[in-house]
Amino acid sequence: MKFTLSLLTLTLISGSFLLPIGGINKQAIASEGTTSETSATELPTTSTEQETAISTPPETEKTQATHLVLNLKERRVYAYQDDTVLANYQVAIGRRGWETPKGNFSVIQMVENPQWKNPWNGRVSAAGPNSPLGERWIGFSRENGKYIGFHGTPGEHVMGQAVSHGCVRMRNRDVKALYELVQTGIPVIVQ
Repeated sequence: MKFTLSLLTLTLISGSFLLPIGGINKQAIASEGTTSETSATELPTTSTEQETAISTPPETEKTQATHLVLNLKERRVYAYQDDTVLANYQVAIGRRGWETPKGNFSVIQMVENPQWKNPWNGRVSAAGPNSPLGERWIGFSRENGKYIGFHGTPGEHVMGQAVSHGCVRMRNRDVKALYELVQTGIPVIVQ
């Protein structure tokens, strides 16, 4: 009984044994990656090991942004936690005739390794760093069936320019870092 209770406690503390977190936020357009699951047979079996595993303090909560500010003139996005800037990144924005919309939005969609469907010819690109959407998608606006969001790009040389069809292009490493700071629902202010 003691082993069962300890095993249950360890499972509830970590959460990763029953619910692999990697697949929770993926949308239908994302490529499903493989997630590794640990089975119960891989858990420690001696009481000393169990006590060590249970007495280890849980991981500290990661820092999360409370809101994003996209400054179109500066062509930078700032991730804030309350009044403190956690990070900022250079971006490329919408070009003339396809301007990135100004206003108050919120993160409505997050996808790892998104696939892009070309709206002009219907072709779907392979997911990955060379995809037009890069390695992450953070959608914050939807108007007339069209999404606007932050995404990676293989054309990292365009940072600081107005070249997109309204979306906010970022270096793949930067959009991956931003993805870790945000969650759905947080405000995105575009000014």
